[in-house]
Amino acid sequence: MLLKSKVPLIFLIVFCIFFSCNSTKKNTTVSNTNASTVEKQSNNKQTSGFLESLLKTRPEYFDDILKNHNELNVQIIYTQINRSEKGEVNLTPYFFNVNTDNYFYPASTVKLPIVLLALQKLQQLKDKGVDMNTAMITEPAFREQTTVYNDASSIDGKPTIAQYIKKILVVSDNDAYNRLYEFLGQDYINTEMKKKGYASVQILHRLNIYLTEQENRRTNIIKFLGADSSVLYEQSAQVNTVKYPVRKDLLGKGYYSGGKLINEAMDFSKKNRIGLQDLNKVMISLVFPDKVKPSERFNISESDRQYVLKCMSQYPTESLYPPYAADTVNYWPAYGKFLLFGSDKGMLPANIRIFNKEGDAYGHMLDVAYVVDFKNKIEFFLSAVIYCNNDGVLNDDRYDYDKVGFPFMKNLGKLLYDYELAREHKVKPDLSSLLFEYDK
Repeated sequence: MLLKSKVPLIFLIVFCIFFSCNSTKKNTTVSNTNASTVEKQSNNKQTSGFLESLLKTRPEYFDDILKNHNELNVQIIYTQINRSEKGEVNLTPYFFNVNTDNYFYPASTVKLPIVLLALQKLQQLKDKGVDMNTAMITEPAFREQTTVYNDASSIDGKPTIAQYIKKILVVSDNDAYNRLYEFLGQDYINTEMKKKGYASVQILHRLNIYLTEQENRRTNIIKFLGADSSVLYEQSAQVNTVKYPVRKDLLGKGYYSGGKLINEAMDFSKKNRIGLQDLNKVMISLVFPDKVKPSERFNISESDRQYVLKCMSQYPTESLYPPYAADTVNYWPAYGKFLLFGSDKGMLPANIRIFNKEGDAYGHMLDVAYVVDFKNKIEFFLSAVIYCNNDGVLNDDRYDYDKVGFPFMKNLGKLLYDYELAREHKVKPDLSSLLFEYDK
Protein backbone atom coordinates (compact mmCIF):
# COMPACT_ATOMS: atom_id res chain seq x y z
CA MET A 1 0.00 0.00 0.00
CA LEU A 2 1.36 3.40 -0.93
CA LEU A 3 2.09 5.68 1.99
CA LYS A 4 0.88 9.22 2.14
CA SER A 5 3.60 11.67 1.15
CA LYS A 6 5.16 13.87 3.82
CA VAL A 7 5.91 16.57 1.25
CA PRO A 8 3.44 19.44 1.80
CA LEU A 9 0.97 19.62 -1.07
CA ILE A 10 1.42 23.37 -1.43
CA PHE A 11 5.17 22.87 -1.94
CA LEU A 12 4.62 20.40 -4.74
CA ILE A 13 2.06 22.68 -6.40
CA VAL A 14 4.50 25.60 -6.28
CA PHE A 15 7.25 23.27 -7.49
CA CYS A 16 5.11 22.22 -10.45
CA ILE A 17 4.31 25.81 -11.41
CA PHE A 18 7.91 26.95 -11.07
CA PHE A 19 9.20 24.30 -13.46
CA SER A 20 6.17 24.19 -15.77
CA CYS A 21 8.00 26.26 -18.38
CA ASN A 22 10.21 23.25 -19.04
CA SER A 23 7.18 21.02 -19.57
CA THR A 24 5.40 23.03 -22.25
CA LYS A 25 7.95 22.66 -25.00
CA LYS A 26 6.86 20.09 -27.60
CA ASN A 27 9.34 17.37 -28.40
CA THR A 28 8.64 15.28 -31.48
CA THR A 29 11.43 12.80 -30.68
CA VAL A 30 13.52 11.90 -27.67
CA SER A 31 17.12 13.03 -27.89
CA ASN A 32 20.06 12.21 -25.67
CA THR A 33 20.29 15.84 -24.58
CA ASN A 34 17.41 18.23 -23.97
CA ALA A 35 18.90 21.74 -23.96
CA SER A 36 15.91 23.23 -22.14
CA THR A 37 16.18 20.88 -19.17
CA VAL A 38 19.88 20.19 -18.74
CA GLU A 39 21.28 22.96 -16.57
CA LYS A 40 24.59 21.35 -15.60
CA GLN A 41 26.58 19.48 -18.17
CA SER A 42 30.24 18.63 -18.51
CA ASN A 43 31.61 16.20 -21.07
CA ASN A 44 29.06 13.36 -21.16
CA LYS A 45 27.51 14.04 -17.74
CA GLN A 46 24.00 15.44 -17.51
CA THR A 47 22.18 16.76 -14.44
CA SER A 48 18.93 18.72 -14.41
CA GLY A 49 18.51 21.28 -11.65
CA PHE A 50 14.87 20.28 -11.38
CA LEU A 51 15.51 16.65 -10.56
CA GLU A 52 18.34 17.43 -8.15
CA SER A 53 16.12 19.94 -6.33
CA LEU A 54 13.29 17.44 -6.09
CA LEU A 55 15.61 14.85 -4.53
CA LYS A 56 16.66 17.44 -1.94
CA THR A 57 13.06 17.76 -0.71
CA ARG A 58 13.40 14.36 0.96
CA PRO A 59 16.79 14.50 2.74
CA GLU A 60 15.82 11.57 4.99
CA TYR A 61 15.86 9.37 1.87
CA PHE A 62 18.29 11.02 -0.48
CA ASP A 63 20.82 13.03 1.53
CA ASP A 64 23.41 10.22 1.53
CA ILE A 65 22.59 9.43 -2.09
CA LEU A 66 23.25 13.02 -3.14
CA LYS A 67 26.46 13.24 -1.13
CA ASN A 68 27.82 9.97 -2.53
CA HIS A 69 26.24 9.94 -5.98
CA ASN A 70 29.55 9.43 -7.78
CA GLU A 71 30.68 6.53 -5.59
CA LEU A 72 27.24 4.96 -5.91
CA ASN A 73 27.20 5.70 -9.65
CA VAL A 74 23.58 6.83 -9.26
CA GLN A 75 22.02 7.73 -12.60
CA ILE A 76 18.38 8.78 -13.03
CA ILE A 77 16.24 9.75 -16.00
CA TYR A 78 12.69 10.98 -15.34
CA THR A 79 10.62 11.68 -18.45
CA GLN A 80 7.53 13.79 -18.04
CA ILE A 81 4.58 13.06 -20.34
CA ASN A 82 2.15 15.77 -21.39
CA ARG A 83 -0.68 15.31 -23.86
CA SER A 84 -2.29 17.91 -26.09
CA GLU A 85 -6.00 18.36 -26.85
CA LYS A 86 -5.34 16.59 -30.16
CA GLY A 87 -3.88 13.61 -28.38
CA GLU A 88 -0.25 14.36 -29.18
CA VAL A 89 2.28 13.03 -26.68
CA ASN A 90 5.03 15.41 -25.60
CA LEU A 91 8.02 14.12 -23.65
CA THR A 92 10.40 16.16 -21.51
CA PRO A 93 13.37 14.32 -19.96
CA TYR A 94 15.19 15.33 -16.78
CA PHE A 95 18.52 13.86 -15.70
CA PHE A 96 20.56 13.28 -12.59
CA ASN A 97 24.24 12.32 -12.87
CA VAL A 98 23.71 10.54 -16.20
CA ASN A 99 27.09 9.81 -17.74
CA THR A 100 27.68 7.55 -20.72
CA ASP A 101 31.33 7.17 -19.69
CA ASN A 102 30.49 5.62 -16.30
CA TYR A 103 30.15 1.90 -16.86
CA PHE A 104 27.66 -0.17 -14.91
CA TYR A 105 26.83 -3.82 -15.41
CA PRO A 106 23.36 -3.84 -17.02
CA ALA A 107 22.36 -7.26 -15.62
CA SER A 108 18.94 -8.40 -16.84
CA THR A 109 17.94 -5.11 -18.43
CA VAL A 110 19.69 -6.34 -21.61
CA LYS A 111 16.79 -8.78 -21.97
CA LEU A 112 14.43 -6.02 -23.14
CA PRO A 113 16.20 -5.27 -26.44
CA ILE A 114 16.70 -9.02 -26.93
CA VAL A 115 12.93 -9.56 -26.66
CA LEU A 116 12.25 -6.82 -29.21
CA LEU A 117 14.94 -8.04 -31.59
CA ALA A 118 13.55 -11.59 -31.43
CA LEU A 119 10.12 -10.33 -32.44
CA GLN A 120 11.72 -8.23 -35.17
CA LYS A 121 13.59 -11.24 -36.56
CA LEU A 122 10.34 -13.23 -36.58
CA GLN A 123 8.88 -10.65 -38.96
CA GLN A 124 11.39 -11.90 -41.54
CA LEU A 125 10.07 -15.46 -41.14
CA LYS A 126 6.35 -14.74 -41.60
CA ASP A 127 6.34 -16.07 -45.17
CA LYS A 128 7.60 -19.41 -43.81
CA GLY A 129 4.62 -19.69 -41.48
CA VAL A 130 6.65 -18.91 -38.36
CA ASP A 131 5.41 -16.65 -35.55
CA MET A 132 5.93 -16.27 -31.80
CA ASN A 133 3.68 -19.25 -31.06
CA THR A 134 5.47 -21.68 -33.39
CA ALA A 135 7.30 -24.51 -31.65
CA MET A 136 11.04 -23.69 -31.48
CA ILE A 137 13.53 -26.53 -31.07
CA THR A 138 17.08 -25.81 -29.91
CA GLU A 139 19.84 -28.31 -30.66
CA PRO A 140 23.56 -28.26 -29.84
CA ALA A 141 26.16 -27.58 -32.50
CA PHE A 142 29.12 -27.32 -30.11
CA ARG A 143 30.16 -29.19 -26.97
CA GLU A 144 29.11 -26.50 -24.50
CA GLN A 145 25.57 -26.13 -25.85
CA THR A 146 22.35 -27.71 -24.62
CA THR A 147 19.10 -28.96 -26.15
CA VAL A 148 15.47 -27.89 -25.75
CA TYR A 149 12.69 -30.06 -27.19
CA ASN A 150 9.92 -29.40 -24.66
CA ASP A 151 8.77 -26.77 -22.18
CA ALA A 152 6.77 -28.15 -19.28
CA SER A 153 5.82 -24.63 -18.18
CA SER A 154 3.78 -23.88 -21.31
CA ILE A 155 0.12 -24.78 -21.75
CA ASP A 156 0.85 -27.34 -24.49
CA GLY A 157 4.42 -28.32 -23.58
CA LYS A 158 5.95 -26.54 -26.58
CA PRO A 159 8.92 -24.18 -26.33
CA THR A 160 8.03 -20.97 -28.18
CA ILE A 161 9.31 -17.41 -28.53
CA ALA A 162 6.09 -16.21 -26.87
CA GLN A 163 6.68 -18.39 -23.81
CA TYR A 164 10.32 -17.34 -23.56
CA ILE A 165 9.27 -13.68 -23.70
CA LYS A 166 6.71 -14.19 -20.97
CA LYS A 167 9.28 -15.88 -18.72
CA ILE A 168 11.75 -13.06 -19.34
CA LEU A 169 9.35 -10.22 -18.63
CA VAL A 170 7.39 -11.72 -15.74
CA VAL A 171 10.26 -13.19 -13.66
CA SER A 172 13.41 -12.34 -15.68
CA ASP A 173 14.20 -15.96 -16.53
CA ASN A 174 17.85 -16.35 -17.56
CA ASP A 175 17.47 -19.55 -19.58
CA ALA A 176 14.70 -17.95 -21.63
CA TYR A 177 17.01 -15.03 -22.40
CA ASN A 178 19.77 -17.45 -23.42
CA ARG A 179 17.44 -19.18 -25.89
CA LEU A 180 16.55 -15.89 -27.56
CA TYR A 181 20.24 -14.94 -27.60
CA GLU A 182 20.92 -18.19 -29.45
CA PHE A 183 18.08 -17.56 -31.90
CA LEU A 184 19.40 -14.08 -32.69
CA GLY A 185 23.14 -14.61 -32.62
CA GLN A 186 25.70 -12.16 -31.29
CA ASP A 187 26.34 -10.50 -34.66
CA TYR A 188 22.65 -9.83 -35.40
CA ILE A 189 22.10 -8.36 -31.93
CA ASN A 190 24.95 -5.88 -32.04
CA THR A 191 24.62 -5.01 -35.71
CA GLU A 192 20.94 -4.19 -35.33
CA MET A 193 21.40 -2.15 -32.17
CA LYS A 194 24.21 -0.16 -33.77
CA LYS A 195 22.13 0.35 -36.91
CA LYS A 196 19.34 1.76 -34.75
CA GLY A 197 21.72 4.26 -33.16
CA TYR A 198 22.07 2.67 -29.72
CA ALA A 199 25.77 3.41 -29.60
CA SER A 200 26.47 2.21 -26.04
CA VAL A 201 25.36 -1.36 -26.70
CA GLN A 202 27.56 -4.43 -26.68
CA ILE A 203 25.67 -7.61 -25.80
CA LEU A 204 28.28 -10.32 -25.74
CA HIS A 205 27.16 -13.25 -23.62
CA ARG A 206 24.51 -15.50 -22.20
CA LEU A 207 23.50 -15.13 -18.54
CA ASN A 208 23.93 -17.26 -15.44
CA ILE A 209 26.19 -19.83 -17.11
CA TYR A 210 29.93 -19.61 -17.53
CA LEU A 211 31.14 -19.75 -21.12
CA THR A 212 34.31 -18.41 -22.68
CA GLU A 213 34.29 -15.43 -25.01
CA GLN A 214 34.60 -17.77 -27.99
CA GLU A 215 31.80 -20.04 -26.75
CA ASN A 216 29.47 -17.05 -26.45
CA ARG A 217 30.24 -16.20 -30.08
CA ARG A 218 28.78 -19.56 -31.10
CA THR A 219 25.05 -20.26 -31.26
CA ASN A 220 22.91 -23.37 -31.53
CA ILE A 221 20.94 -24.95 -34.34
CA ILE A 222 17.36 -23.63 -34.25
CA LYS A 223 14.32 -25.31 -35.85
CA PHE A 224 10.74 -24.08 -36.05
CA LEU A 225 8.19 -26.86 -36.39
CA GLY A 226 4.69 -26.88 -37.84
CA ALA A 227 1.65 -28.53 -36.24
CA ASP A 228 2.59 -31.81 -37.97
CA SER A 229 6.19 -31.55 -36.67
CA SER A 230 7.52 -30.68 -40.12
CA VAL A 231 10.41 -28.23 -40.20
CA LEU A 232 9.15 -24.81 -41.31
CA TYR A 233 12.53 -23.13 -40.94
CA GLU A 234 15.97 -24.27 -39.84
CA GLN A 235 18.73 -21.92 -38.77
CA SER A 236 22.23 -23.34 -38.81
CA ALA A 237 24.77 -22.75 -36.06
CA GLN A 238 26.52 -19.39 -36.18
CA VAL A 239 29.99 -18.21 -35.22
CA ASN A 240 30.47 -14.46 -34.85
CA THR A 241 33.91 -13.35 -36.07
CA VAL A 242 33.38 -9.60 -35.68
CA LYS A 243 35.99 -7.77 -33.60
CA TYR A 244 34.36 -5.17 -31.39
CA PRO A 245 35.97 -1.89 -30.27
CA VAL A 246 38.31 -2.33 -27.33
CA ARG A 247 36.80 -1.22 -24.04
CA LYS A 248 38.35 -0.53 -20.65
CA ASP A 249 35.54 -1.03 -18.14
CA LEU A 250 37.02 -1.73 -14.71
CA LEU A 251 35.07 -1.92 -11.44
CA GLY A 252 35.84 -2.40 -7.76
CA LYS A 253 39.04 -2.77 -5.80
CA GLY A 254 39.04 -6.55 -5.76
CA TYR A 255 37.14 -9.66 -6.81
CA TYR A 256 36.92 -13.36 -6.12
CA SER A 257 37.95 -15.83 -8.80
CA GLY A 258 38.19 -19.56 -8.19
CA GLY A 259 37.61 -18.95 -4.49
CA LYS A 260 40.59 -16.59 -4.21
CA LEU A 261 40.56 -12.84 -3.66
CA ILE A 262 42.28 -10.88 -6.42
CA ASN A 263 43.27 -7.45 -5.12
CA GLU A 264 42.70 -5.46 -8.27
CA ALA A 265 39.77 -4.04 -10.22
CA MET A 266 37.60 -6.54 -12.08
CA ASP A 267 37.63 -6.25 -15.87
CA PHE A 268 34.12 -5.97 -17.39
CA SER A 269 35.37 -5.16 -20.90
CA LYS A 270 34.10 -8.45 -22.30
CA LYS A 271 30.78 -8.29 -20.49
CA ASN A 272 27.47 -6.82 -21.62
CA ARG A 273 27.18 -3.07 -21.87
CA ILE A 274 24.27 -0.68 -22.43
CA GLY A 275 23.91 2.86 -21.08
CA LEU A 276 20.91 4.16 -19.16
CA GLN A 277 19.94 6.60 -21.91
CA ASP A 278 19.79 3.82 -24.48
CA LEU A 279 17.78 1.60 -22.13
CA ASN A 280 15.41 4.48 -21.48
CA LYS A 281 15.00 5.12 -25.20
CA VAL A 282 14.32 1.44 -25.92
CA MET A 283 11.49 1.61 -23.38
CA ILE A 284 10.08 4.78 -24.93
CA SER A 285 10.31 3.23 -28.39
CA LEU A 286 8.11 0.38 -27.13
CA VAL A 287 5.47 2.52 -25.41
CA PHE A 288 5.41 5.43 -27.88
CA PRO A 289 7.10 4.29 -31.12
CA ASP A 290 6.43 7.58 -32.86
CA LYS A 291 8.38 9.50 -30.19
CA VAL A 292 11.72 8.15 -31.40
CA LYS A 293 13.22 8.39 -34.86
CA PRO A 294 12.02 5.76 -37.36
CA SER A 295 15.54 4.35 -37.49
CA GLU A 296 15.50 3.76 -33.71
CA ARG A 297 12.31 1.69 -33.70
CA PHE A 298 12.02 -2.07 -33.65
CA ASN A 299 10.18 -3.59 -36.59
CA ILE A 300 7.48 -5.46 -34.72
CA SER A 301 3.73 -5.73 -35.25
CA GLU A 302 1.17 -3.94 -33.09
CA SER A 303 -0.04 -7.27 -31.68
CA ASP A 304 3.57 -8.13 -30.75
CA ARG A 305 3.96 -4.74 -29.06
CA GLN A 306 0.80 -5.29 -27.05
CA TYR A 307 1.98 -8.75 -26.01
CA VAL A 308 5.26 -7.33 -24.70
CA LEU A 309 3.43 -4.64 -22.72
CA LYS A 310 1.07 -7.22 -21.27
CA CYS A 311 3.92 -9.48 -20.13
CA MET A 312 5.88 -6.54 -18.72
CA SER A 313 3.02 -5.51 -16.49
CA GLN A 314 1.90 -8.98 -15.40
CA TYR A 315 2.61 -10.02 -11.84
CA PRO A 316 3.98 -13.54 -11.22
CA THR A 317 0.92 -14.15 -9.04
CA GLU A 318 -1.26 -13.64 -12.14
CA SER A 319 0.52 -16.30 -14.23
CA LEU A 320 -0.76 -19.86 -14.58
CA TYR A 321 1.59 -20.85 -17.44
CA PRO A 322 4.29 -20.79 -16.15
CA PRO A 323 2.68 -21.58 -12.77
CA TYR A 324 4.31 -18.76 -10.83
CA ALA A 325 1.01 -18.01 -9.08
CA ALA A 326 1.35 -21.26 -7.14
CA ASP A 327 4.88 -20.45 -5.97
CA THR A 328 4.24 -17.89 -3.24
CA VAL A 329 7.66 -18.49 -1.64
CA ASN A 330 9.80 -17.37 -4.56
CA TYR A 331 7.40 -14.94 -6.26
CA TRP A 332 5.09 -12.19 -5.04
CA PRO A 333 3.05 -9.42 -6.74
CA ALA A 334 5.82 -6.79 -6.81
CA TYR A 335 8.58 -9.25 -7.75
CA GLY A 336 10.83 -7.30 -10.12
CA LYS A 337 9.03 -3.99 -9.57
CA PHE A 338 11.92 -2.18 -7.87
CA LEU A 339 10.78 1.39 -8.52
CA LEU A 340 7.90 2.42 -6.25
CA PHE A 341 7.68 -0.94 -4.45
CA GLY A 342 11.26 -1.99 -3.69
CA SER A 343 11.23 -5.34 -1.89
CA ASP A 344 7.61 -5.08 -0.66
CA LYS A 345 5.81 -8.42 -0.70
CA GLY A 346 2.25 -7.32 0.09
CA MET A 347 -0.68 -6.71 -2.23
CA LEU A 348 -0.36 -3.81 -4.67
CA PRO A 349 -2.76 -0.96 -5.44
CA ALA A 350 -5.19 -2.06 -8.15
CA ASN A 351 -4.96 1.32 -9.91
CA ILE A 352 -1.20 1.14 -10.62
CA ARG A 353 0.66 -0.87 -13.24
CA ILE A 354 4.38 -0.76 -13.94
CA PHE A 355 5.69 -1.73 -17.36
CA ASN A 356 9.38 -2.35 -16.75
CA LYS A 357 12.54 -4.36 -17.06
CA GLU A 358 14.73 -4.56 -14.00
CA GLY A 359 18.04 -6.18 -13.16
CA ASP A 360 20.56 -6.71 -10.38
CA ALA A 361 24.01 -8.28 -10.51
CA TYR A 362 27.59 -7.51 -9.44
CA GLY A 363 26.21 -4.97 -6.95
CA HIS A 364 24.29 -3.01 -9.56
CA MET A 365 20.54 -2.50 -9.26
CA LEU A 366 18.58 -1.09 -12.20
CA ASP A 367 15.01 -0.49 -13.26
CA VAL A 368 13.67 0.99 -16.50
CA ALA A 369 9.96 1.68 -16.17
CA TYR A 370 6.80 3.26 -17.53
CA VAL A 371 4.45 3.89 -14.58
CA VAL A 372 0.68 4.20 -15.03
CA ASP A 373 -2.08 5.10 -12.56
CA PHE A 374 -5.45 4.33 -14.15
CA LYS A 375 -7.50 5.97 -11.40
CA ASN A 376 -5.64 9.28 -11.21
CA LYS A 377 -4.78 9.34 -14.95
CA ILE A 378 -1.04 9.85 -14.61
CA GLU A 379 1.87 8.32 -16.48
CA PHE A 380 5.63 8.84 -16.54
CA PHE A 381 8.91 7.14 -17.44
CA LEU A 382 11.57 6.56 -14.81
CA SER A 383 14.92 4.82 -15.29
CA ALA A 384 17.56 4.48 -12.60
CA VAL A 385 20.71 2.61 -11.60
CA ILE A 386 22.66 2.46 -8.34
CA TYR A 387 25.83 0.59 -7.35
CA CYS A 388 25.31 -1.24 -4.04
CA ASN A 389 28.77 -2.51 -3.13
CA ASN A 390 30.18 -0.66 -0.15
CA ASP A 391 33.26 -2.88 0.31
CA GLY A 392 34.26 -2.59 -3.37
CA VAL A 393 34.77 -6.36 -3.69
CA LEU A 394 32.98 -8.22 -6.47
CA ASN A 395 31.86 -11.86 -6.61
CA ASP A 396 31.70 -12.09 -2.81
CA ASP A 397 27.87 -12.15 -2.66
CA ARG A 398 27.97 -9.33 -0.12
CA TYR A 399 26.13 -6.58 -1.91
CA ASP A 400 24.00 -3.87 -0.29
CA TYR A 401 20.77 -4.47 -2.19
CA ASP A 402 18.56 -4.64 0.92
CA LYS A 403 20.20 -1.73 2.73
CA VAL A 404 20.81 0.63 -0.22
CA GLY A 405 19.30 -0.59 -3.48
CA PHE A 406 15.71 -1.51 -2.66
CA PRO A 407 15.08 1.52 -0.40
CA PHE A 408 16.53 3.86 -3.03
CA MET A 409 14.37 2.43 -5.80
CA LYS A 410 11.21 2.46 -3.69
CA ASN A 411 11.72 6.01 -2.42
CA LEU A 412 12.69 7.34 -5.85
CA GLY A 413 9.58 5.87 -7.44
CA LYS A 414 7.41 7.25 -4.63
CA LEU A 415 8.98 10.71 -4.96
CA LEU A 416 8.20 10.97 -8.68
CA TYR A 417 4.78 9.37 -8.26
CA ASP A 418 3.84 11.95 -5.60
CA TYR A 419 5.14 14.74 -7.81
CA GLU A 420 3.01 13.51 -10.70
CA LEU A 421 -0.06 13.29 -8.45
CA ALA A 422 0.39 16.93 -7.42
CA ARG A 423 1.30 18.54 -10.73
CA GLU A 424 -1.35 19.82 -13.12
CA HIS A 425 -2.21 17.66 -16.12
CA LYS A 426 -4.18 19.83 -18.53
CA VAL A 427 -5.20 16.85 -20.63
CA LYS A 428 -5.82 13.52 -18.95
CA PRO A 429 -4.47 10.52 -20.87
CA ASP A 430 -6.67 7.70 -22.13
CA LEU A 431 -4.93 4.66 -20.67
CA SER A 432 -7.59 2.10 -21.57
CA SER A 433 -5.36 0.36 -24.14
CA LEU A 434 -3.08 -0.67 -21.26
CA LEU A 435 -5.77 -2.58 -19.39
CA PHE A 436 -4.93 -6.22 -20.06
CA GLU A 437 -6.57 -9.49 -19.07
CA TYR A 438 -4.03 -11.71 -17.36
CA ASP A 439 -4.14 -15.45 -16.62
CA LYS A 440 -5.92 -14.90 -13.30
